[in-house]
Amino acid sequence: MVAGAFPLAKLLTLGARQLSRPLAARIKAGARASPFFRTYICLPPAQLYHWVEMRTKMRLLGFRGAAVKPLNEEAAAELGAELLGEALVFGVGGLCLYLEYLRQAGQSRRREEHLEQTLSDLQQGLERLQKDLDELRAQ
Repeated sequence: MVAGAFPLAKLLTLGARQLSRPLAARIKAGARASPFFRTYICLPPAQLYHWVEMRTKMRLLGFRGAAVKPLNEEAAAELGAELLGEALVFGVGGLCLYLEYLRQAGQSRRREEHLEQTLSDLQQGLERLQKDLDELRAQ
C-alpha cells in the first residue's frame, strides 16, 4: 500500500466536523447558563429568525400586515442556542469544503505546471534533435 494514497486531508476534515458537534453542544449549554451570552448573543438572532419565519408563513397563508409577537425569553434562548450550534457546525463544514477546494486547486495547478514543464522539455529535446539532424545532413 502506498503511503501517499491515504486520504489524510479527508480524515482530518471528517475529524473537524465531528469535533464541531460537541463544541456546538457546549456552546448551547453555555448559552443557557450565561445571562450575558443569552441576552446579547442568542436572543437577537432567535427573535429575528422567528419574525422572518412567522412573516413568511403569514404571507403564504394570505395574511397581510399582521403583527408578530416575539418569543418568550426561554424559547428564544433555546432557539438562539440551537441556531448558534447549527451555524457553528455549518461553518466548520463550509470551511472544510473550502480547504478541500484549495487543496484540489493546488493539485490541479501543480499537475498543469508539471505537464507544461514536460512539454517544454520535449520541445527543447526536439529542437536539439532537429539541430543535430541538420548538422549531420550538412556533413
